[in-house]
Amino acid sequence: MHRIAEIEKLLDELEQHPADELEGQDLDFKQWSPEGFEKAVRTVVDWAICMANGGGGTVVFGVADRCVGRQQAILGVPPEVEIHRLQQAVYDRTDPKLTPSFEVLLVPEGTGRLLLMQVHPGIPPYTDTKGRGTIRVGKDCKPLTGTVRGKISAETGESDVTATAIQAVPQDLLSASALEVLRDAATSERAPAELLRLPDLELLSALGVLREGRLTVAGLLLAGRPNALRQHLPSYSWTHLRMTSGTEYQDRLDGHDALPVATSRLMDRILADNPIQTVPQGLFHFEYRTYPEDSLREILMNAFGHADYRLASPILVKQYPDRIEVSNPGGLIGGITPENILHHTPISRNPCLMDALVRLRLVNRSNLGIQRIYRALLIEGKEPPLIEDLGQAVKVSIRASDLSVSFRTFVAEEAKRGADLSVDHLLVLQHLLRHSEIDTQTASRMCQRAESDAREVLAEMDRRFGYLERGGTGRGTYWTLRPEVHARLAAPGHPERDRRLDWEALKTRVLSVLKQRAERGDEGLSNAEIRQMTHLDRNQVKRLMNELREEAPVSASGSGRGSKWLYMPEVES
Repeated sequence: MHRIAEIEKLLDELEQHPADELEGQDLDFKQWSPEGFEKAVRTVVDWAICMANGGGGTVVFGVADRCVGRQQAILGVPPEVEIHRLQQAVYDRTDPKLTPSFEVLLVPEGTGRLLLMQVHPGIPPYTDTKGRGTIRVGKDCKPLTGTVRGKISAETGESDVTATAIQAVPQDLLSASALEVLRDAATSERAPAELLRLPDLELLSALGVLREGRLTVAGLLLAGRPNALRQHLPSYSWTHLRMTSGTEYQDRLDGHDALPVATSRLMDRILADNPIQTVPQGLFHFEYRTYPEDSLREILMNAFGHADYRLASPILVKQYPDRIEVSNPGGLIGGITPENILHHTPISRNPCLMDALVRLRLVNRSNLGIQRIYRALLIEGKEPPLIEDLGQAVKVSIRASDLSVSFRTFVAEEAKRGADLSVDHLLVLQHLLRHSEIDTQTASRMCQRAESDAREVLAEMDRRFGYLERGGTGRGTYWTLRPEVHARLAAPGHPERDRRLDWEALKTRVLSVLKQRAERGDEGLSNAEIRQMTHLDRNQVKRLMNELREEAPVSASGSGRGSKWLYMPEVES
C-alpha cells in the first residue's frame, strides 16, 4: 500500500503524465462520481472488493486518470463526504466483511481534498452481498468468474490436489528406484543427512506426504510407480519432443515416472543435444554447455512443482535447434505475472508437494529459483528466459547462444574482489552491452522493481562499483558504461562504439522535419513517429522532446495517442 507522502510525490508527476500511467497492481486513481453520493458509494465498495481480491492496495479518489496537468486531473472529493460513512458502507455491503482505512490528503486543486482508501490483503474471494465481485489484475478489475475463483482457491490451499490421500496400501504404490533417485538428488543439494537416512515410510511421513497411514498425491508424485501414477493421477504425464521445425519433431518420449525420475530422464535427453564449448584459461580448459544445467534443472523443477494436476495436460519440453521451451498446465496465480515474477512473494498451487520439495532442498521457498534461472544464463552473457502466462499454461523459453568469455571472466574477477553481482546488476550490464544507455524507467521495467529501487541499483553501480557514468538531470537522467568497463565486457575484437547518443544531431533532425511539415501545412509528428525516425525508445523520446521544447518553438497539441508535436514559431519570446 502507498502512504500519503508517496502519493504526494506521484501527484507532481501529473504535470507530465496522466494518472493512468502511474497506476499499478496495488494503486489506482479514480474520479469521484458526480452523480450523487449513492453512486459514489457503490464505486468505493466495488474498488474495495477489487483490491482486496488482488492482494490489497491503495485507491486515490478525486483524480481523473486520463488528464495531464495537476489542475486538470485533480478534481477532489466534496468536503461533505464523511469517512466513517464510507467505512460503514463498505463493511455493510461486502461478504466477507471488509474494513479498509481512509485518509485525507489536502491539495491546492479542485475541492482541496483527496481520499486515500487503503485496502488490506486478506483471504479472498470477496464479493458484495449479492455475490458480485472483481479482482485486480495489473491495472484492471476483472470479473470474478468461476475460473478466477478456482485460482483463488488454489492460492489459499483449499484445492491442493497434491494433499489428497489415496485409498490404497502405500507399499503397493511406491517405487524403490524412485525413492533412491529422490535421495540421490536431495543428497546433491545437501538436504539433511538424518532425514535421508530414514526408512522409506518414515521419510515420506517426515516430508508430510504420508498422513495417517495414507500416501498423498504429493507422495505419489515423489516416489510412485508409473502404473500407480497412471491409475490414481491419470492427468499426469510428461513429454519431450526434439523439434525440427515449428510443427515437426524428430523423436518423442512420453512418461509417467515419478518427479525425480522424470526430471533425471528429461535432463539426460536435453543434455544429449546440448553442445559443449571448451574455453582455455591458463593451464585449464573449462567446459560450458549451450544451456546451463543449473538453469535447466530449476526450470524443470518449477514446471513440475507448480503444475495444475487437475488438468489433463503434460509437462511438455520442446527442444528446437535454437531454443528450449518448457511448459506446464496451469497459469500463474496470486497476482504473479511475467512482469513481476522476479521479486514477487512466492505462492504455491501445490503446498503439500512444494513443502516436501523444500525440505529436500530441491526447490527454494524464498523465490530464489527464478533468480537462479536468470543468473545462470546472465553470468554467461546469454539472454534471460522468456516467461509467458498462456492462461491455462505457463511457458519458459531459453535461447541457444554462445558463451561470452569476456563477460563470464568479468563476473568471476569481480566476485574475487568482493563484488557479488545480483541479477539486477547483470541485467543492467547486459542491456548496456546492447544499447548505448539506460534510464530509470527502462531499468525499472527490466529489473521488475519500483523506479525508486531501480534508481538505487543504478546509483550503486555508479558510486560503489564504478561501472557506470551518469548523465542528464532530473527525469532526463541516464547512465552509460564507463569506457574501461565496456572494454572488459566486450568480446575480443569487438570495436569500441560510441556509447552516447548524439542528442544534438537528433534534436536538429527532428526540428528540421517539424519545420518542413509546418511550412507545407502538414500536421506534426507523434511520439511513435519520432521513435521510428530516431530509433529511440519511449522514454528517450520523452526526454529528447522535453529538451527540444526548452530550446526551440516546439509544443505538443492534443492528448494521448492523438497528440502531435508541432513547430510553432509564434510562441518564441
